[in-house]
Amino acid sequence: MDQLDRITQQSDVMGGKACIRGMRVTVSMIVGQIGAGHSVDEILADFPYLEREDIMQALRYAAWRAEEREVTLAVA
Repeated sequence: MDQLDRITQQSDVMGGKACIRGMRVTVSMIVGQIGAGHSVDEILADFPYLEREDIMQALRYAAWRAEEREVTLAVA
């Protein structure tokens, strides 16, 4: 996907996980921070080398990957 030009995967960086611009910041870390209730502004303050578009692309990438497979969820 061309709109995800900030998402990189390199076997020698974080074991090949999807990262932001080749840095050691994974998409899953960003999504986990959002899931834990942190705002985009809080994440940007904690990681000043990230840009808002990095976070937006990480979320788009995660949504795209979630559409790729069916996940069975436990019903409570």
